[in-house]
Amino acid sequence: MEFKDYYEIMGVSRDATQEEIKRAYRKLARKYHPDVSKEPDAEEKFKQLGEAYEVLKDPEKRAAYDKLGANWKAGQEFHPPPDWDAGFEFRGGGFTGAGEGVDYSDFFESLFGGGFRRAGGRGGFHARGQDTHAKVLIDLEDAYRGAVRHITLQAPEVDAQGHVTTRQRTLKVNIPKGVREGQQIRLAGQGAPGIGEGPAGDLYLEIAFKPHPFYRVEGKDVYLDLPVAPWEAALGGRVKVPTPAGTLELKIPPGSNTGKKMRLKGKGIPARQPGDFYVELKVMTPPAESEEQKALYRRMAEKFSYNPRSGLGV
Repeated sequence: MEFKDYYEIMGVSRDATQEEIKRAYRKLARKYHPDVSKEPDAEEKFKQLGEAYEVLKDPEKRAAYDKLGANWKAGQEFHPPPDWDAGFEFRGGGFTGAGEGVDYSDFFESLFGGGFRRAGGRGGFHARGQDTHAKVLIDLEDAYRGAVRHITLQAPEVDAQGHVTTRQRTLKVNIPKGVREGQQIRLAGQGAPGIGEGPAGDLYLEIAFKPHPFYRVEGKDVYLDLPVAPWEAALGGRVKVPTPAGTLELKIPPGSNTGKKMRLKGKGIPARQPGDFYVELKVMTPPAESEEQKALYRRMAEKFSYNPRSGLGV
């Protein structure tokens, strides 16, 4: 599939105002209209012109097209990146007379989708709006309790000088309890508006967790590295453990070592079948800062005939 440079087709610069684009279209439409033009390739150029104008006249489509970058040249082999329109919500008001009768290229269809149909007797086009996608970062605690969050999306608009800019659109989103990373929240009717009388598309928000200083997440399971003192590991006992749902008490078995993993069943991310919460012990050595503390370590060395490297043969 060949890349189409709509700015080159219309003979305008990439920073042209919307008014300049409109004037360029009117001028070229008169030149290449098949009914009046004597140019040998007038019909093909008129089709290309109509397609280019359908994109550049619409601030939302133009802003999304501009995301592809200025490094592409007309005729180059082109494949749109998977997330080329991420964060955009197309709000354009549908197709103008420039697009009537135009068979849109594969390039256009790959960027803005197909499914357009002529409305019988109405002189316009109607199509469902495109679904849009965005990623939203939430706290792990939100998945345990549920939350209401405000998110922002890029929304293109035309400034007073006729240039396309982007603004932030804020949406209020309910984060359901038990949501997992990678899951999508569907906001019906919040995607791209329909063309003509077509319904709006949906907005899909992909959930991702913010990095947490304590926990790591794998699916529905949550993991915590829990520091314990040597005497807690050796003698056992009950210690307090933080979880995203609140503090719990955990029984440490006597003779525990670093790396021992303990499972709190059903204390992971809530769900119909909730995940588990795993605690991995990490024995921490207290620093010997005073003479008294150093003497205590020396007495321990004398009392314990313990070689932690015996398993290594040394």
